[in-house]
Amino acid sequence: MPAPIAAIRSLMEYTKHDTSKTIHEFNEEAVKVASHLKESLNNSISISAGCDIFMRRTTKLALGDVMECKQSLLKELDEFLDEAKDYRNIVAKIGSQFIRDGHTILVHSYSRAILSLLKKAADQNKRFRVYVTESRPDCSGIKTAQELRSLDIPTKVILDTAVGYIIEKVDLVLVGAEGVVENGGLINKVGTYQLAIVAKEAKKPLYALTESYKFVRLYPLNQYDLPSTNPALLTFEDCDNDNDDDIQNGASEKNALKDTSSSLESQIQLQNPTLDYTPPEYITFLFTNLGVMTPSGVSDELIKFYYV
Repeated sequence: MPAPIAAIRSLMEYTKHDTSKTIHEFNEEAVKVASHLKESLNNSISISAGCDIFMRRTTKLALGDVMECKQSLLKELDEFLDEAKDYRNIVAKIGSQFIRDGHTILVHSYSRAILSLLKKAADQNKRFRVYVTESRPDCSGIKTAQELRSLDIPTKVILDTAVGYIIEKVDLVLVGAEGVVENGGLINKVGTYQLAIVAKEAKKPLYALTESYKFVRLYPLNQYDLPSTNPALLTFEDCDNDNDDDIQNGASEKNALKDTSSSLESQIQLQNPTLDYTPPEYITFLFTNLGVMTPSGVSDELIKFYYV
């Protein structure tokens, strides 16, 4: 379940058990619960997007019987969630039109939207191959490669540091998003920004796939405006490739590195962010359930949702 949807469902469950006597009291308590939900997680970007959608709908509640208003709110959110189930398929359908026979595609990390798009393109009998970044520190690119290979899509894993080496072979780059900020920039798995810089320098299009419920009211000016992550969650321990030894270039000698990593951790301070910010000028198009958008279109959609 996408994090914004999980946040909305959590707040809906809270609403069912809320004992507020007035709409004003309910709104105040909902703000506290949403804030607590955001603060309880290390990565709050996607959660914030879901919480903001919920809070926007609570502020539109009319004065009247609090129970009737909450029932109306839950009904409206149920309808939204039913509609949101198809968002990823819509994104995949739109994005698959940009895949051509013979394409070589570079993918970063793990994204369910990207997997849906590539599956859709394969189902259309398009022949293409995929390079996937290993995506340290959790090596989520290995998971992507395994799923693509299960679909019989030719796939190779490359080191994160090999993006510049491989970019000349690539026709286009696909990335997902943890969140899309007001100026159309992306917050995504760390490494996305450097990948975008390389793609732009090599004049390769970079397409971002995202559902509109990941649009978030945030305007970072640089990498350090992002919500902080806890470096204690990340270590130098290598990822487990024991079950996928035949993936090219992605596998490494885990046992040999364990002693080295523990030695390093005892000597130096870890600083391993999990997310980074990619400015809008590095993004060619956004594939969303609202259609193909330029980054500048995101602010227009946020204005429609929150102020119209």
